[in-house]
This record gives sequence, C-alpha cells and structure tokens, in this order.
Amino acid sequence: MEEEDKGGERVVCVTGAGGYLASWVVKFLLSKGYTVHGTVREPGDQRNAHLMKLEGATEKLRLFKADLLNFGSLLEAIVGCEGVFHLASPVPSTSVPNPEVELVEPAVTGTLNVLKASTKAKVKRVVVVSSLAAIMMNPNFSKDQVIDEECWSDMEYCRTTGNWYCLSKTAAEKEALEYGTRNGLDVVTVAPCLVLGPMLQSNMNASSLVLVKLLRDGIDMIENKVRNIVDVRDVAEALLLTYEKPEAEGRYLCVSYTIKARDLVEKLRSIYPNYNYPKNFKEVEGEDGKVSSAKLQRLGWKFRPLEETLADSVKSYEEAGILYKD
Repeated sequence: MEEEDKGGERVVCVTGAGGYLASWVVKFLLSKGYTVHGTVREPGDQRNAHLMKLEGATEKLRLFKADLLNFGSLLEAIVGCEGVFHLASPVPSTSVPNPEVELVEPAVTGTLNVLKASTKAKVKRVVVVSSLAAIMMNPNFSKDQVIDEECWSDMEYCRTTGNWYCLSKTAAEKEALEYGTRNGLDVVTVAPCLVLGPMLQSNMNASSLVLVKLLRDGIDMIENKVRNIVDVRDVAEALLLTYEKPEAEGRYLCVSYTIKARDLVEKLRSIYPNYNYPKNFKEVEGEDGKVSSAKLQRLGWKFRPLEETLADSVKSYEEAGILYKD
C-alpha cells in the first residue's frame, strides 16, 4: 500500500489510539513518516498524554474525540485517510449484566461503523485487530489439530459457556470480513494471542495484568495451562506489514510462542529471581492444538526472542511502579 502514495502525505487512522497495542502502532507509524488520526474517548485525558510525547507526534499526530457507536465522530476522523487500523473494542473490566447487549453488540456495531465510514471516505485498506479468542473456542477441534486461519470459534458454544469476549471478537471479525466482501472494501484481519511486552501508556491493561499477577501476587496454586504469547511490538509490526504489503489478504494469526505456565514462570525466574512467583502447578487435561502463524511469516513477519519480551515487560512494570500489591 505504501508505494501507491509516494508523492504525497500518507494519512491513516488508528481507532482506540491510547490503548496498549494501539500506542505502539501509532509510534511505529509516526517513525515511518505517516500522519496519524487517532481516535480516543477524551483527547484531553491524562491517559492519552503519552501519545503526544511520541517522536513526531507534535507534527504528525492528531487526536479525535470519537465513539465507536457514533458514526459521525468516526467519519470525521477517517475522512482524508488512505488506511484505517481498527483496534478499539470493548473489554469490560467487570462482569456486565447483559453481555450480549453490552459487549457483543457494541463490538459488532462499532466495527461496522468503522467500516461504513471507511467506505464513505474511500479508504484503500482497513486492518482489523481480532483475537485468538475468535479462533480457539471450538469443542470440535482435535487435540493434535493445527490451528490456522481456517479455524473459527463456535459462536453458539461461546454463548452457552458464557465466553462473551470470545463471542464478541468472533462476531466482529466475521462481520468485518463479510462486509469487505459485500462492499468491495479491502479488509484484512490480524488475530494476536496474549500480548506482552513494554507499555507506553501509564494505565494497566488486561493482557499485561496476566504477567503482573505471576510476578507479585504470590499465588499458591495455578493451572499449568498452555499460553500462546506474542510481543506487543511484533504485533504492531504485523499490522503495518499487513497494511503495506499489497498481497496481504484475509485473516492472519499472530502467535510467536506456545509455553506452559510452569515453564513461563521458570523463564521469568531465571531473568528476575526475586519476585513472588506461584509455588505450585496443577496439571490440566485436554490442551489446545498447535497454533500456526505460517501465513503471516510467509508475508515477511519476524518476531523477537521470548526472553527479550519478558525482560522488557518486567522492566516496564518496574518503571511504572505497578509490581506492588494495591
């Protein structure tokens, strides 16, 4: 996509720009000379202050007050852009009384609003961030199955088991791809797993909290479950890659490492020995199949060593002062 606009200014929109992953996407886009329209709930909120400190932000970053459920606010941010990175999605911090209405519908409606605004603004490509949650939640997968882009979470199974986040990501991604096909909009989706790595923003996010709890909470017993892990910087690179490569199409899984909880803790302990790690591990039956990011790697994606991700994560948490119990 990049080469199509060599002469002029390259302008793209990033929804939910203040978020954990989105902040890195904004940082990398600015470093490559893009002008970025970032949508946030409140441009003046202190939680978005880190964005304007990024190199190039003063000249090339403009924050727009927007709500996923307000089409007009999204259109205002997207007009004049050649591409859109859609990262904003509702992630409730507490349980909601009516998840179908309060989580699933907003995720789908918000995604469709972004896509409709992109169509109206004549955007060239939209990269939608999905999740492994839209891929893995399916009781019909066999234990030795290779999980790839052909795999989808079973929406009815998500509903009956109360996995509302999985349902919201599955429904939103399906709608995005179907909308693109129906309306001639170039839509690419990227589905990362558990995203770790250093934080640019000051507030805690759900995926980093998984690691923080292992470091500080002194948990007596945890399940020795498989964790699929990817570095936040590598996901940001994947999003830029799927945007800029003309041959990119369809879905892409974005997973670097598969590791059991016990091995993850031991790896952490070898780098940072003095934290309050879990003491015991309970074995679990019926582990998930192997997850493949071969399609994304064929596009040219590379990822950093897991040790680098873990070391940089903990350093980031230490600097932010979040490794102490509240």
